[in-house]
Amino acid sequence: QVQLVESGGGLVQTGGSLTLSCAASGRTFSPAAMGWFRQAPGKEREFVRAIQWNGGRTYYAESVKGRFTITRDNAKNAVYLQMNSLKPEDTAVYYCAARIRSFAVSPVASGDYDYWGQGTQVTVSS
Repeated sequence: QVQLVESGGGLVQTGGSLTLSCAASGRTFSPAAMGWFRQAPGKEREFVRAIQWNGGRTYYAESVKGRFTITRDNAKNAVYLQMNSLKPEDTAVYYCAARIRSFAVSPVASGDYDYWGQGTQVTVSS
């Protein structure tokens, strides 16, 4: 079993920055990919960014291109989401997710992931 714990959410003004962290624990942790998703009130969960755990290749949603950066620290079993130039429409609960299985298609769907964190709230005020 894998446990994922997010941290770093909060309230920020438009144009501000936040860094989210996700720490993994549990079984020997060797995912194929880690991802960040978000869900705003009344909306479906959507993909934000993902990173290949051993190769470092990254994937992004167009809505965050050039603003959000995903990185990982394999030694710490952690993944981070650096969010810059935040907008009110970025307000959501942000979830960290782990995909254990290898993949051939870009892991951008929530169904691609096996484990999820509890989420952390990000609120961007206008």
